[in-house]
Amino acid sequence: MKRLIGLSIAVFILSSFVQNESLPNDCHVTNTSFQPGEKLVYKIAFKWGAIWLSAGEATFSLENSTYNNKPCLHAIGYGSTYRSYDWFFKVRDKYETYFDSEAMLPYKFVRDVSEGGYNFYNNVTFNHKAGKATSTNGTFDIPECSQDVLSAVYYMRCIDINKYKVNDTIPIKVFLDDKNYPLYVRYIGKEELNTKAGKFKCIVIKPLLISGTIFKGGEEMKVYVTDDANKIPVRISSPILIGEIMCELVGYAGLRNPMTSKL
Repeated sequence: MKRLIGLSIAVFILSSFVQNESLPNDCHVTNTSFQPGEKLVYKIAFKWGAIWLSAGEATFSLENSTYNNKPCLHAIGYGSTYRSYDWFFKVRDKYETYFDSEAMLPYKFVRDVSEGGYNFYNNVTFNHKAGKATSTNGTFDIPECSQDVLSAVYYMRCIDINKYKVNDTIPIKVFLDDKNYPLYVRYIGKEELNTKAGKFKCIVIKPLLISGTIFKGGEEMKVYVTDDANKIPVRISSPILIGEIMCELVGYAGLRNPMTSKL
């Protein structure tokens, strides 16, 4: 669930934004997809053989905040397995990002995870003007327009997918675990999807994943995003090292736009 939280859902414009000249302009996008107060709730299921097991939940919330006296957005992604599932693979993951509400670039990222006995904490601050990221472990060079794994989700929700053709890729640079990753999201097309929350018209994408403790690398993950102004992930599914995992939207509140994709 480590990358799942970051790429699932895993973004809003403040009404009174103070211009920040330290952020580059060439990766600017305009947010029309979300607002402070948005909350998304997902159920996570794990497939073992032919059986799907209800494994846990993930929530994503977004609020107004400040960072170094600058207005920004604060997003939190939290994922955990149910206690009845902890004997198999206990997960308690928390991701936080503070990002600029206009340039959509991160100021600070915190990753605090516990996954099957593996524990990791990293606190990262970004200096985009200097091209540096300072984490718990040191200072590292970063390219322009770098995102953390959670701010990347909100940034991608601002992309106008109608500018792309099927099979096109949309590049994105992610700084994670003190390394730079030149990643991309591939546009697959549009489909209708039946879920427990209803039937939705969806945009389908496949993000390039970073190989880790749960996920294989490559384009194995499939993400269904609402085909409306909100661009909310409805379902994320992917094979993992043992079995398959699926994350599905079961609740939402505080949306910026009407959910017109729901049939």
